[in-house]
Amino acid sequence: MPFAWLLVLLPWVGAVLLGLLPRERMAALANCGVSGVTFLLALVLLAQPQEVTGWTRLDALNLPLLLLASFIGLTTAIYSLGAIADEGLDPRRLRAFHVAFQIFMGAQALALLADDLGVMWVAIEIATLASVLMVGLHGTPAAIEAAWKFFILCGVGIALALLGTIILYLAAQPVLGEGEGLSWAALRAVAARCDPGVLNLAFVFLLVGYGTKAGLVPLHAWLPDAEAEGSIAISAVLSGLLLNAALLAVLRAKAIVGVHPEAVPPGALLLGFGLASVLVAAFALWRRRDARRFFAWSSILHMGLATTGFGFGGAAGNLAGLLHMIGHSLTKSAVFFGIGAAVRLRGSQRIADLGGLCLAAPGLGWALAIGIAAVAGLPPFALFASEYLLVSEAAAGHPWAILPLGLGLLVAVAAKVQTLQALCFGDLPPDRAAGKVDWTSLGPVWAHLLLALLLGMALPGPLRRMLAEAAGVAG
Repeated sequence: MPFAWLLVLLPWVGAVLLGLLPRERMAALANCGVSGVTFLLALVLLAQPQEVTGWTRLDALNLPLLLLASFIGLTTAIYSLGAIADEGLDPRRLRAFHVAFQIFMGAQALALLADDLGVMWVAIEIATLASVLMVGLHGTPAAIEAAWKFFILCGVGIALALLGTIILYLAAQPVLGEGEGLSWAALRAVAARCDPGVLNLAFVFLLVGYGTKAGLVPLHAWLPDAEAEGSIAISAVLSGLLLNAALLAVLRAKAIVGVHPEAVPPGALLLGFGLASVLVAAFALWRRRDARRFFAWSSILHMGLATTGFGFGGAAGNLAGLLHMIGHSLTKSAVFFGIGAAVRLRGSQRIADLGGLCLAAPGLGWALAIGIAAVAGLPPFALFASEYLLVSEAAAGHPWAILPLGLGLLVAVAAKVQTLQALCFGDLPPDRAAGKVDWTSLGPVWAHLLLALLLGMALPGPLRRMLAEAAGVAG
């Protein structure tokens, strides 16, 4: 069994054990333990050979995402130590949360590792079903509606992705024959000899299908509801993990189709979806009054920016997209942790009810202010570096894209700075008392922001080389 499979099997074994633990505190600590061991196993992958083994592959494209996912899984589990207990869930729902969380972690790890496109499809579907359970966990009408919308829309998307996978398999059969039609490595090796029309059709279905999971416009309607009505933990892992796994599936398909010289360049389709997501989400931010919905729309914006980078393609465009995925996952999950702590403090998600956080809880207020600045793309954080690369690549090779890209970025930054002011600064409302926030809430926020700061100021040499190699793998 490949070592990487431990990142899949350990969370799933942990899910079974967590379902059997009767005490809430014990289950929460065990959840942290499983996530901590998973993170350590992910670090060991740095010393493993990058190769294809059976259904899985380890390469420069998925390795940084695996490390990122396991880190966010650990910090989310730590955050949940205090947060999930305050959400008013009964013991049965708390047990369901821990079980679904670890099933999700194992499934998204398998989706990132999969070389076989069929296995990737199954893994993303399992991760989606576990996410649906966590979204509807509170059982309120709004939560149930959000879970159903998530299930229905992403169900349609995953069905289209399955159809695209089947078409891609059929495109390769005249060349490969029976056997390896769903191996990414095998498909990429023979793609130049496949029928370009069939490849184009397959990519359209795969992009629309997995684009639904990635929250790209116009397939995004489930995301604001899911991130606003589920537990804070699901908001963090949806924006930081599931969206990345879906976008990786699109990149795998792009790398296959892009090999054929007569196929429609997949970058053009990615640019269309990416820029549409940037513009729609940027203007939609100005209409949001709910803090969690506001940052859910920000997730759509950032997935659009990453997709735009991959649409540009080449070494610079792909590097910008990959760095943006990593920076967004770190900063957005930090912001959701901070918003969750503020909601617990104030008992409301409305931006108007959360003002004056720097006076009410200085540690939380300043952490959230820095987090919002980071997710707005202000220097010196990772998103500033990736957005600088995006704008530079647009100016160098796609000048027509400067206007929509620049407009979307400016409108979004203005909206986020205004929300930062409303949430963190200003006077403390007279009916809102000051309060304290425990370390399980603040620790993950500062850990994420520190990493985002380090990545924005200077990429470590090994990571820079890995991302450069990953840019080549993405096509």
